[in-house]
Formats: sequence, structure tokens, C-alpha cells
Amino acid sequence: MAELRDDALAVVRAAFAAADAGACVARGIPATEAAVSTARRWNLVAAGKAAVPMAGSCLAGVTGRPALAMAVSTGSAGTLPGGIEFFTGGHPVPTTGSLAAGRRALEIAGATGPDDVLVVLLSGGASALLEAPASGVSLEDLQATTARLLRAGADITALNAVRKHLSRVKGGRLASACRGRTVALAVSDVVGDDLAVIASGPTVGDPTTYSDALAVLDRFGGIGTYPRAVVEALGEGVRGLRSETPKAGSAGLASTTTIIVGAARDAVEGARREAEARGYEVHVDPAPLTGEARVAAGKVFERITSAAGLGGTICFVSCGETTVTVTGTGKGGRNQELALALVEPLAGLPAAAVVASVGTDGIDGPTDAAGALVDTSTRSRACTAGLGDPGDYLRDNNAYAFFHALGDLVVTGPTSTNVGDIQIVMMLGKEPR
Repeated sequence: MAELRDDALAVVRAAFAAADAGACVARGIPATEAAVSTARRWNLVAAGKAAVPMAGSCLAGVTGRPALAMAVSTGSAGTLPGGIEFFTGGHPVPTTGSLAAGRRALEIAGATGPDDVLVVLLSGGASALLEAPASGVSLEDLQATTARLLRAGADITALNAVRKHLSRVKGGRLASACRGRTVALAVSDVVGDDLAVIASGPTVGDPTTYSDALAVLDRFGGIGTYPRAVVEALGEGVRGLRSETPKAGSAGLASTTTIIVGAARDAVEGARREAEARGYEVHVDPAPLTGEARVAAGKVFERITSAAGLGGTICFVSCGETTVTVTGTGKGGRNQELALALVEPLAGLPAAAVVASVGTDGIDGPTDAAGALVDTSTRSRACTAGLGDPGDYLRDNNAYAFFHALGDLVVTGPTSTNVGDIQIVMMLGKEPR
């Protein structure tokens, strides 16, 4: 079992390395350089959990220095080159730092003239990190709305439909504020790599409407449970009293190019290579893992049971992004909850199996863990440790406490990349546990 666990962690590390945000940006340098080389000057806005390495890679690869430049992320400026304004924002709920960053981004976009180029670097987390509230909407309104949607289990598409209609920077509005050309490079943390959803699409047309946003509130808790200012703002939009987000083909986005330079497929490929190098027969699931985390755990277990009884060493790799509807008072994240939901099913397997479910950003929910490891011995070890029924922890959304007590949290610290979540299953066919 120890070898399987070590292999699972090694495959996780390989997945993270393959999705390195700086290396991803390097792929987009030719398009960026082509635009910058003919411009009078260029400006830079970098936003997201990977803003620092993305900005560093961009500055290393593009000729000259930006006239105006800023970056916003969750941590410190770290290795960010000098001369770039840095903001620390909040995630998954915006903070005053997020608003300061949003205001500055709009200023830089507005200062980008007809003969200039605005380079925008986007990565996961930018929706919360880069914010400029719509008129009449306060930071507190945004915080309450975001927190309620997250607790109700809203997926990223639904959440960002609301965010875009409460913001002056999202849903194509950042690029529309620029009078010159915009080139955006995005590292996707969104299932399906929808540019309109990644970072709430500040440089692309928005297919959603005010009516869609109101419908999301109604679906996740009811319109009456959200701040009055939010409901009024969306209602005014429905009545045509507020301008809609820019749509695809609009004049304000005519000179904008947005390119995905990194995604979950990079992490999956890195995991596949590492597992094969360690002698595993690797199976990559083409279908992303989505939906409620504890339900998605059943899909992972189906993959395991489909291979039960086969000989040799087997590795399953999948990616995606699940959700958690919080009804308990505990602490955890979607990856930890998925792992916790597998404790009982794995205990009945005849051969050894280990599952690692982790967020590639190194942060799972409001915790310091990237995710957790669960294996066919977890239930018995929990019993020995006196932890009680794993189902009680699951019902209380308290996966963090369960895995912390067993030493089975995967703690990596922030990874400076974010391409969603990845699940690694390591199995020993018919071999004994």
C-alpha cells in the first residue's frame, strides 16, 4: 500500500509540473510578440492564482517593457519583476484588494490607445481577484452573493453568469474599455475550456443575460435570499435600464484575440507519462468529472470496480470540477469530500487501491490542503484511530478533520497554476493488500 500511495503522490506532482503556468504562457508568446512588435506601446494586466509566473514568462518572452503593468493574485508578489504594480485579492470571495485591482485594470485598459496593445493574462481565481462592482452594488453585496451561491452548490458557469452582470470588468467589459488591440492568454480551470467562463470572460463576448443571472439566484436559494441591491441591479438590467454585457461580434471586441495556452489536458498528460514510467497501465477517462462531489465519487468507484480482478498495476486518470452543497458545519473542499465519499466503498475491495483527488492550484475549498488520499485501508485505520463513522463526517461536510487526523491530506501549498482538479487511481489488480 505504501508504494501505491507514493506512486499516486508522484503522479500528482508530475501533473502539477506539466501544467506550469509560465511554460503555458510561453506557447502564446509568438502571437503576443506579433501584436506588440507593431504597436506604439503595450500594457499588461495579469490576474489569477497564476498571475505571477504568467507575468514573469510574458516579460521574459516579449520584446521591450510594458508602459503600464499590474498583477493580482492570492499571495505575494514573489518573483514578479520590478515595475509591476501588485495587488493581493481575495478568493473565492472578493476583497478590497480585488476591487483595487479591478479599478487599476480598467484604468490601464482605458489608457491603451488606438495604436497600443493591451496584453491580458488570465488564470483560475481571477473572477474573485479582479473586480469592479456595477453601480449601486457594494463589496459586501458581492461577498454575500458569492458566498451564498457557493454554499448552495452553484457550478462555475452559473456563478459567473451572476458575477458578470454585477461587474464593470467581467463579461467582455475589460477589453471593451481598451481603444487598441487586446491579446489575452488564458490558462483554463474550467471544464470544457469555455472562454466566456474562464475568469468570467473579461476579454470575450458574454452569451448570458441579466435574465439568466436572475434565474441562477432563483435556482440556488431563491431570489429573496440575496442582497436587495443585487436583485435590483439585475432586475434593472432585465428591464433595459442597464447595458448588457458585450456579446460576441460587438464593436468593442472586434480587435480582441483570446487564446487558451494551458488546460487540464496538460496535467492529465503529465500524469499519464509519469504513471507509465512507473510501470502502470494507464487509462485516461475522456469524460470530465462534474456534479456533486459525493455523487461523482460513485463514478470513480465504478472505474475501479470495472478493473477489479484484472492482473498487473493499473492507473486511472481523470479531471474535472465537482461542487459541494454545504449542509453541515464542518470544513473541507470538493476534493476532500469526494475522497471521503470513497472510504466505505473502497473498504470492500479485494485488492489494494489508492485514490488521490486534488486541486491543481494546491487549494481545496477554505483549507490549506490541495485534496486528500483515500485507500482500501482508510476505514480500518479510521476505526483504529477512534474517528467513528466516516458517514458522520460526510454528512457534516467535515472531510478536512477526518483526513487530517489520519495524515492523509495532500498539502502542497499554492502551486502557481490552476487547471481544475485531477483524480488519480492506483490499483494492484489481484495482488493482496
